[in-house]
Amino acid sequence: MYAYVARRILATIPVMAVVALFVFSLLYIAPGDPAAVIAGDQATPEDVERIRQSLGLDRPYLVRFGAWLWDILRGDLGVSIFTNLPVSTMIAQRIEPTLSLMVVTLLFAVSVAVPMGVVAAWKQGTLIDRMVMAFAVLGFSVPVFVVGYLLAYVFALELDWLPVQGYTSFREGFGPWLENLVLPAIALGSVYIALIARITRATMLEVLQQDYIRTARAKGVGQRGILFLHALKNAAVPIVTVIGIGIALLIGGAVVTESVFAIPGLGRLTVDAILRRDYPVIQGVVLLFSFVYVLVNLAIDLIYTLLDPRIRY
Repeated sequence: MYAYVARRILATIPVMAVVALFVFSLLYIAPGDPAAVIAGDQATPEDVERIRQSLGLDRPYLVRFGAWLWDILRGDLGVSIFTNLPVSTMIAQRIEPTLSLMVVTLLFAVSVAVPMGVVAAWKQGTLIDRMVMAFAVLGFSVPVFVVGYLLAYVFALELDWLPVQGYTSFREGFGPWLENLVLPAIALGSVYIALIARITRATMLEVLQQDYIRTARAKGVGQRGILFLHALKNAAVPIVTVIGIGIALLIGGAVVTESVFAIPGLGRLTVDAILRRDYPVIQGVVLLFSFVYVLVNLAIDLIYTLLDPRIRY
């Protein structure tokens, strides 16, 4: 098992190296001269040259990448072009809202989607099954921002049950903190719930046809025990896999959701940085999101060894 864990950890190193190369190249993938774009139409050639030097564009590509990578390894993500603040400081100021939104969404989505998928598989062909599948199709079809605007209109503007926008820190109280996250979490979790519910249903249907399930029924095991102790346990690997893959949906959806509900998180920071062509901030946020996604996939691989001992060999 330790050898498997070591191999998985070492495998993340080249992945992160490729991610770092791609993130660094964002500055050069963008069309046009980055320095001229940042300087604007009214800038003088001296302004453009000053920005070019501040970005290191006057040095060879590999030299710039090596210096940038060395700074990243030391925890230095650079300095924002517009605010002149360290990118790490700007991320630290915005990380709590995004982390709170993603955690609440993840807990909500998993606690709702897995039972939905299990019940749909148990009631295959019934009205309940068709309703779950219809919700799954609808969740994939409707964009997150549409769901967000509908929820805000109904529950915030019309019924006045929840705040329409903004964020309250956890330090100011659990109730206000959660109130500001309910609507964004539901909007962001709609696609995630649909994905997990569909995979759970498909996997459970396959497992429920296995011989050991029929043996458990013959021994008199109750339906609840068959579903949650026997079938769900053996269907856990594909479900955990799709939960891990779905983290990418949360990361991408957080950008849209935070814009809809005016949450001052990393998503809003990313949008503002893109609009202002603040490349150091864009690189820092994308690198952080990529690093988190790689770590999540590493954690999923390690969880496999707990769910299925055969995987570690």
